[in-house]
Amino acid sequence: MYPKSLSAIIVIAVCCSFQAKPTLKGVWEYAGDIYNGKKQQAPVNYKLQRNYDNNRYDAFFLEDGEKPVLYEKGDYALKLDTCKETQSYSSQPSKLLGISVKYIYQIKNDTLTLSGRLPSGAVVQEYWKRVK
Repeated sequence: MYPKSLSAIIVIAVCCSFQAKPTLKGVWEYAGDIYNGKKQQAPVNYKLQRNYDNNRYDAFFLEDGEKPVLYEKGDYALKLDTCKETQSYSSQPSKLLGISVKYIYQIKNDTLTLSGRLPSGAVVQEYWKRVK
């Protein structure tokens, strides 16, 4: 029979091979961005929030004393360090409706960073803080 240490190594290897599927699940609040090299702060009169589940997101415009307004929603998929978002609804005219945009994503502490190039050619790096 195998030595106990070899059995333990096999069990650990099997357990490590089953990694949790990555997800952005949670509520994230817009914290600013860098758009074509120009830094922009988050607005102070309102908030933008994204609610992610396992593969969809809803984006809300929030003002004090008002009901949240859904301004965008869509699907997303994560693969390695890439997040592909496809907007399926926009409350405003949008050139991104139905278009998949690929971002490099990183979560560090409570901050989600999405970096990429929009179909218009603009280079963006967005920052979102985890709310819950």
